[in-house]
Amino acid sequence: MDCVTQWQFVATTERIIETCPLPVLKALLAGFPFQVLGFHADNDSEYINHAVVELLAKPDIELTRSRPRRSNDSALVETNNGAVVRKHLGYAHIPQRFAVPVNAFCAEHLNPYLNFHRPCCFAVEQVDAKGKSVKRYPRIRS
Repeated sequence: MDCVTQWQFVATTERIIETCPLPVLKALLAGFPFQVLGFHADNDSEYINHAVVELLAKPDIELTRSRPRRSNDSALVETNNGAVVRKHLGYAHIPQRFAVPVNAFCAEHLNPYLNFHRPCCFAVEQVDAKGKSVKRYPRIRS
């Protein structure tokens, strides 16, 4: 999730080990319609390892991580988990065999739905021929 524009993606991984999140992270980073400058992770080993650091170093993305026992460090993601993930995917554990179909659902349906209203970002004020101020929402070109 982007903390400024609130652009977000939901994805799953088959297992929570060091190598499994890499393809998912690559796909998520490629999906943002703008350059990602920073990546914040919790202290789990699947996100804090050499492979993830190498992946983020290529496009020069700064990696930060949560401090131990500081739940507010990831407050935006935690509220997203409650408001979006739990609402659409439920509270139950998703078995490994469903990771690929759940990712397909998220990529095809959930993520476009979550970001449907976000492409405009900020209004640009323009003055028309009559002198009236009109707000326009230009599209982001990726």
